[in-house]
Amino acid sequence: MDRVSEKHAAREGGHRASPTSDTFREFIASDWALRDATLPDLSEASRHAAPRRDALSAAFPGCRLVVPAGGLKIRSNDCDYQFRPHSAFAHLTGLGSDREPDAVLVLEPRAQGGHDALIFFRPMAPRDDEEFFADARYGEFWVGARPTIDQLSAETGLEARHVDELESALRADLGQVDLRIVREADAGLAATVDELRAAAGVVQSLEGEQEAHEGDAELSRRLSTMRLVKDDWEIGQMRLACDGTARAFAAVVADLPEAVKRGRGERWVEGVFGLHARHHGNGVGYDSICASGDHANTLHWIRNTGDVGEDDLILIDAGVEVDSLFTADVTRTLPVSGRFSDAQRKVYDAVYAAQCAGIDAVRPGATFKDVHAAAIRVIAEHVHAWGLLPDGVDVEASLAPEGQWHRRWMVHGTSHHLGLDVHDCQLALREDYVEGTLAPGMILTVEPGLYFKADDLRVPPELRGIGVRIEDDILVTADGCENLTRALPRSSADVEAWMADVLASG
Repeated sequence: MDRVSEKHAAREGGHRASPTSDTFREFIASDWALRDATLPDLSEASRHAAPRRDALSAAFPGCRLVVPAGGLKIRSNDCDYQFRPHSAFAHLTGLGSDREPDAVLVLEPRAQGGHDALIFFRPMAPRDDEEFFADARYGEFWVGARPTIDQLSAETGLEARHVDELESALRADLGQVDLRIVREADAGLAATVDELRAAAGVVQSLEGEQEAHEGDAELSRRLSTMRLVKDDWEIGQMRLACDGTARAFAAVVADLPEAVKRGRGERWVEGVFGLHARHHGNGVGYDSICASGDHANTLHWIRNTGDVGEDDLILIDAGVEVDSLFTADVTRTLPVSGRFSDAQRKVYDAVYAAQCAGIDAVRPGATFKDVHAAAIRVIAEHVHAWGLLPDGVDVEASLAPEGQWHRRWMVHGTSHHLGLDVHDCQLALREDYVEGTLAPGMILTVEPGLYFKADDLRVPPELRGIGVRIEDDILVTADGCENLTRALPRSSADVEAWMADVLASG
């Protein structure tokens, strides 16, 4: 048994049933109908993944590239979290949702140039294998059937092999071929690669290990940067995610009276959104923020333990992830009663004005930083007009790098890239991301906010406890931009009218 198989066996130990007799194994393996051996067509997602592999191949000539899906992760004792493959693996194979834990994509360099794409995975075990009925982590009795080698090959267009062959494939010619791995996708496999490098004499010092790890990081950066610009199919997947998110928000609004009545209403809101996300696609793209009242002023409020009051604003930051793993990311701050109070409307309209300025700045040729600059200027203008900045500090002084006084009430950036990850392309170099220029096919959020904590004595009493964020998903087009989440109203008047319609029809 090779090192990779040993690690799998060790992880399975707590998930196997009690040992069985040969007689029982023969009995349980007998008298089954033939399995369906039909080969699927090449999937649409996998067809679109092929050009991405070609682009990666061209960027790393002669290198063996290893992109793991990652493995199952224990939630507690012998219960695993639902599996989600690493985004780079999904991007390069087309396998999304909960597909193929422990699978590994290997781009093997060819002597004549280019790469052969291989996928190593755990295929369905035969019925006379104890895994079939006794392995609660991988066995067909417990978690359902997996594809055969031929079936996965047909679905992905890749040469498929058993994962037990992976280590020997990684070891082959090591020293003559440069091997790089996406380390963060599978720490265990990354450690195995380090051991193989050391055994082959590729790494003989701390400096050599650092150099090898820098090569791995370069691969991860390239894979992240490749996702900055989406192709037409990816944009279509984002539209599906945004459409599902809009429907889930409408369902939440329809059930707000129940959230108020039930108590612990933030959890009710989270559950309603999650129900629709799970039905429409793979589920939520990230932990939903359902923050009523002062909880809206905690930026990453995912506890969702609070009540929802009739007079509250509720800030909901949530997105549907479709089966291809592309996710929306939307925030709406809604008056639970259906009508904003004067103070709530004052803050909301300021944030809306800032968001409009940010969206207007999204166009090809503009920089990523231009979007934040446009939105944050409007935020600074409002808090200055309301007398919240220190004495003697005007808008320009606050916007200066040494100032930033307005950040007391909006500490986050206005935008991030969006796609397979809710914070997509995070490993891209600063000059390609934060300092980068917007181009058609990029999708980014625009999400300014104002957060007046209940105990902030700097703000007037009527504003304390009000937190507002408005967030939409914006596609850069050839001549400007398109709001992919425009189905959800944004202005205070439109929000009120929409809520009234939803509540009346519900």
